[in-house]
Amino acid sequence: MSAVLVTGATGTVGSAVVQHLLERDQDVVAGVRADADAARLPDGARPRRFEFGAPTHELEAAFDGVDRLFLMRPPPVEDVATYLFPVIDAARRRGVHQIVFLSLQGVQANRRAPHHAVEAYLRQTGAPFTSLRPNFFMQNLSGTYVDQIRDHDEIFVPAGRSHTAFIDARDIGRVAATVMIEPGHVGEAYTLSGEQSLTYRQVAQTLSDVLGRTITYRRPSEQEYLARLVAEGYPADYVAVQKMLYRIVRYNVSALPNRAVRRLTGRPATTFREFAVDHRAVWER
Repeated sequence: MSAVLVTGATGTVGSAVVQHLLERDQDVVAGVRADADAARLPDGARPRRFEFGAPTHELEAAFDGVDRLFLMRPPPVEDVATYLFPVIDAARRRGVHQIVFLSLQGVQANRRAPHHAVEAYLRQTGAPFTSLRPNFFMQNLSGTYVDQIRDHDEIFVPAGRSHTAFIDARDIGRVAATVMIEPGHVGEAYTLSGEQSLTYRQVAQTLSDVLGRTITYRRPSEQEYLARLVAEGYPADYVAVQKMLYRIVRYNVSALPNRAVRRLTGRPATTFREFAVDHRAVWER
C-alpha cells in the first residue's frame, strides 16, 4: 500500500492531517525530528526521521514507499529556497504523485509571504500539487492567545470592528485527507474559511457563554498591541508579521465565509461555538 508523508506531523494542522488519514485507513509516515516527537504520534502512524535542511540523501530516504506528501512551512523558516525547495525536488525525483501544500489565504496577491514563493516554485517545476489556503485558525485562540483569555479574561488584538471567517485546523486536516485520497484535486487551490464571519466581540461573547465568565475584547490600537509584543520580548520579525496580519484583518480580507469544507468533505465546517466547547478546558482556571 502506498503511503503519505506528513511534515509537521505533531503540529496543530499536521496532527489533524495524520488523524484524518488514519481514520480513512491510509498508511501514514509521520516526519519527526526526535524520539520525543515520535512518542506523541497516534497509534498507526509510522515515525520517520525528517528534517528540513537535511542532506539530499536523507531527504530522498524519507520518501521510501511514499507516493503523496503533505508539506507545510515551519513558522521559523523564511528561506524557503534553502529549506522547502529541496524537499519538493526530492519528492519529484522519488515519483511522488501529489504534494498538498499548506499555504495561506490570499497568497496569490501577497508576494511578501514565503508561501507565495513556494507555490510559484511548485508551478515552475511542474510538480503535481494541490494548494490549501486557510483563513485564520480558531486554534490561535486556544494557543497563541490562551494566556490572555485564561489569565486575564480578555482578547487583546488590533482587529477593530472587522470580521473573520475563522477555520478549525481539524477541518483543514479533514480537507487535506480528502484531497489526497479522492481523485481530481491535483492542480487545484482551495481557500478554506469557516461558514461564519465573526467580530472579535462576538468571539469574546461566545467564549463568555461557554466558560461562564466574562471575556472582553479590548480592541487595542495597532500601536498599543505592538508595544505590548515588544515589552513581552518578541523579536522584531515576529512583531512585523503581526503588524501585517492584523492590517489584513482590519481590511476585512479575512471576512468572507465559504462552504469549501462542506463541498470538499461532505460535512459543514466547525462553528466557533463547537470549537469553544471542545476546547473549554484550555481556558479554564
